[in-house]
Amino acid sequence: MLGQSFQDLLARAKQATAQARVREAYQLWTEVLRLKPTNVEALFNLGIIAMTNGDVATAVGLLQSAHQAAPTEPMVLLHLANARAQTGDVQGQWDALQQALAIDPYFMPALLGQGQILYGQGKKRAAASMFRNAIKIAPLPSECPEWLKTPLAEAHQVVYDHMQELTAHLEGALGSTRAALEASVLERWDEAVSILSGKTTPYHSVCNQLHVPRLPAIPFYNTELFPWVADLEARTDDIRAEMMRALSDHGTDFTPYINYRAGQPVNQWQELNQSTRWASYSLWRAGVPDKANLARCPATAAALQAVEMAEIGGLCPNAMFSALSPHTAIPPHHGETNARLVVHLPLIIPENCLYRVGFEHRRWQEGKVLVFDDTIEHEARNDSDLLRVVLIFDVWNPLLSKAERDMVNAATSAVSAFYAAE
Repeated sequence: MLGQSFQDLLARAKQATAQARVREAYQLWTEVLRLKPTNVEALFNLGIIAMTNGDVATAVGLLQSAHQAAPTEPMVLLHLANARAQTGDVQGQWDALQQALAIDPYFMPALLGQGQILYGQGKKRAAASMFRNAIKIAPLPSECPEWLKTPLAEAHQVVYDHMQELTAHLEGALGSTRAALEASVLERWDEAVSILSGKTTPYHSVCNQLHVPRLPAIPFYNTELFPWVADLEARTDDIRAEMMRALSDHGTDFTPYINYRAGQPVNQWQELNQSTRWASYSLWRAGVPDKANLARCPATAAALQAVEMAEIGGLCPNAMFSALSPHTAIPPHHGETNARLVVHLPLIIPENCLYRVGFEHRRWQEGKVLVFDDTIEHEARNDSDLLRVVLIFDVWNPLLSKAERDMVNAATSAVSAFYAAE
């Protein structure tokens, strides 16, 4: 019966604590401690109550006793550190946090606490490093406890300020060395400095389907690698004229590029799904020609025939006029395979349009080809009041040999056959 009575007492104390009935909780926990002087929950909760009431010396004593009774509980050490901080014992605070991290190196509140100590001592760079480690393991904002939101927000700000300071330092220190670089490698080293300072992270190739390992993740390719570029650019006016006729006479054939069925997960495409804000006039789709649209655009069809388009069963070639409405953004996304690259021939480009692949940003120029790896995160914006239109098609990655291209097709065909058999 005594054991049952104690359990009832314990349950009542916990309930009073949970419901913030502080006076009742204090009385109940005091009775628990009288019956069991080493009860960790009583020592801990009475320590918290004492700290809340401003009786910091009592709080330190109770929390130290709680730690002795439960030496592997990091949360006890966290509150002991907070109590010591209120007495001005910064070293004791640090030691308690260090003990908590020795128990659990991923105990984020202790990392935040040590970062706060370092920041208070004027060691802002060391604090930023500590805060960065805490941020890496922080819960999602929707899952973050209220008591951690403010310290985390402050940590983010310190890390951001540190990044800005380090970026400025690196730019100043490396300025003369950077000036000696060839223009073709400037963006590589600007990105390297950005990664070094923590401003950005590396952008990798992420394929939705076939990933060919060991191909470099190059955002924009040098167009000199593609002998057909000059000829294609020379045909811009004819291609644009056909696009304008298609837009005028067959505007309803510009259909939503994003077209998920009901019930399919749309993720970042929710705003553009089944919307003509991003519309396409298809010439080739997943390896199948749109004969009617190609017949309406003979100059464009001839230009595409002069290009070595990628041919991957069930995937390529693709070609289309891509129309992006005013004040519309295509969210960051990744493509299907790095075995192919994507080409843009800009046809109608108002001001305030921007394209990003990985770290690099480009402004389209009418009649100037861009070739890029769309498996690197990329996005587009049309912040103008006018329509933006580009011709888009895909070509083989020039780093693949003929035998490797055959391997790409063999692999994709084998996968298709595997699923078709069921």
